[in-house]
Amino acid sequence: MERQTKPDAHLVEETLSTEQVWRGRLLDVRRDQVRLPDAHEGVREYIVHPGAVVIIAVLDNGKLLFERQYRHPVGQVFLELPAGKIDPGEEILKTAIRELREETGHAAGQWRYLGVMHPCIGYSNERIEIFLARELIRESAPQLDHGEHLEVIEMSLEEAAAAIRDGRLTDAKTITALYWAEKVLQEGW
Repeated sequence: MERQTKPDAHLVEETLSTEQVWRGRLLDVRRDQVRLPDAHEGVREYIVHPGAVVIIAVLDNGKLLFERQYRHPVGQVFLELPAGKIDPGEEILKTAIRELREETGHAAGQWRYLGVMHPCIGYSNERIEIFLARELIRESAPQLDHGEHLEVIEMSLEEAAAAIRDGRLTDAKTITALYWAEKVLQEGW
């Protein structure tokens, strides 16, 4: 019997060994020795990430909930959609529900899973699951994690697009999620 091969098999690298270089509270840095498709060997360094969610939270007035938050690695305040890390063993919808409540004080009556993005494929296995939340109810003030400081604001999809165009909004997960928001909210995907 002839062996079936996957169509991308000629591009796949085989992991020969894995070494954990460093582990912190969030990040796990690895170095792998790999066999390349041409049979040579190479080294791959990357970050193992637990994954995250991003939420397109649509208010009854049609505006979306955004956050302004300082991000230390880049040293500036960013405009972003609500988002957060997936806890070990946590279902992604539960993460989205938790993060929306913690960061904005809102709950949603309707949730829709839209898709996944991989923001840094060259150096991380991070995935960000994208959710649309509707029928929002403000239940409380935000319940931020220790050390987390942010400001919740409302913006229309058009205002967000303008912020992308003029450089005020550069966060990749937010830009990707807004692409989905545009397709779902304006084109009925």
